[in-house]
Amino acid sequence: MSDITEVQACIFDVDGTLLDSMPVWDDIGERYLTSLGISAREGLHDVLNTMSLEQGAAYLKEEYQIDKPIPQIVKEVLKIVSDFYRFEAPLKSGVKETLEWLSEKKIKMVIATSSNKELVEAALERNGVLQYFEQIYTCTEVGAGKDEPKIYREAAEFLQTKPENTAVFEDTIHAAETAKEAGFVVVGVYDASNEENLSRMKEVCDYYYERMDEVIQADN
Repeated sequence: MSDITEVQACIFDVDGTLLDSMPVWDDIGERYLTSLGISAREGLHDVLNTMSLEQGAAYLKEEYQIDKPIPQIVKEVLKIVSDFYRFEAPLKSGVKETLEWLSEKKIKMVIATSSNKELVEAALERNGVLQYFEQIYTCTEVGAGKDEPKIYREAAEFLQTKPENTAVFEDTIHAAETAKEAGFVVVGVYDASNEENLSRMKEVCDYYYERMDEVIQADN
C-alpha cells in the first residue's frame, strides 16, 4: 500500500491472513485418527478436501471401521478444531507489528471471517491482538459466504467508510475477487494453502504481500 493515508479503515480475514490456522483444516482427518490411535493412509487430505464435515465423518467411520455414530465423530472433530484455536493457532509472521502500526496511524479495523466467532476471539486474545479490532463479523451472522459481498458491506457500514477507502485483507482468491468486484481496495496476503491461485491473486489484488508487515515497508 503505497499511501496508507488514502485508506481510512481495514477489514481483515482471519484464517490464512491473521492466523496460521489453515493446517488444522488440511490435516484434520489425520489429527482425528491419531487421537484414536489409528494411522491415516496416504492421501487422506485429498479425499476429505471436497467433503462436508458430515460426509468426511461418514467416510472415516466406514474406511477406518470407527465404532461411533457420525454425529459423535463430527463433535469430536470439532473439539480438535476448537482446541487448536483456543490453545495453538499462532499469528502469521508480521501480523502483530502491522496491527500495531495501523493502530498508531488511527486506522479503524474490523474482522470478517467464515469461522466461529468465539474461537476467533479466543485465538486473537491469546495472541494479544483482539484489542485492535472494533467488531467481528462472521459469515454465519450476516447470512452469506464470501462469494457474496454482504459481509464486507456490513463491515464498511459499521466503519462508516466507502469501499474505495477501505482495505480488505484476504488470502484466498474467491474472497479477494468478491471484495474487488464490490469496489474495495484488496490486499492479498500469501498463504501456502492458496499456492495454486498465486498468479490469479496477484492479478486481482491491488496489493499483494508475502508477509503482512511488507505493508509497513511499502509505506516507508
